Amino acid sequence: MEQSKSVKNADILLQQYAAVADGITLLFSDYVEVIIHDLDSQSVVYIANNISKRKIGDPSSLEDVNFDQAETVIGPYEKLNWDGKKICSTSVVLRDAKNTPIGMLCINMNTAPVEAAQEALALLLPIKNLIPQPEKLFHDDWQDKVNSFIHAWLASKHQTIYSLSQQEKRLLVEALFDEGAFKGKSSADYIANVLSMGRATVFNYLREIKKARQK
Repeated sequence: MEQSKSVKNADILLQQYAAVADGITLLFSDYVEVIIHDLDSQSVVYIANNISKRKIGDPSSLEDVNFDQAETVIGPYEKLNWDGKKICSTSVVLRDAKNTPIGMLCINMNTAPVEAAQEALALLLPIKNLIPQPEKLFHDDWQDKVNSFIHAWLASKHQTIYSLSQQEKRLLVEALFDEGAFKGKSSADYIANVLSMGRATVFNYLREIKKARQK
């Protein structure tokens, strides 16, 4: 009788959840496997994208996940794969029409590629080692100063470069002039480019500003 019940449960599990297991592994390619366990026989009844080298009929060893039949989702939790690499797992309790637990769907993800990518990024982007711009190195970096001033000015006006009217651009040019931004070599060309203005327009504004200041 117990054997018949186990076979029936296994059939239900395969009919209802095998396609789900296949769909999950197709989405995550070679990095995820899904194993379906029959709780009656405490054995593996289906494996999609086998990365753990387990076989159909293997003991489930559900004590690894501290299985409690009152739970619905267990995890995520870590364990080691056969090759010693970490696997991140989540287990879902599968129930029949009477809400009785009959199986478990375990999603196992090989996190080694992700960890390797994180290590590589840490080497390329040593965020922890970043320091403020060295004053001695950047004391003549007028472009950086222009950029900082422009975006501070825009923030104070709740504006963006793209939302500025022509009159507002003229006000910004005047503010930059007062800040001494046009003392740098080719600074007028740079500012004209940043503000999407013609070089001649910027020089006209500068002439007007200087003329007004001389009165």
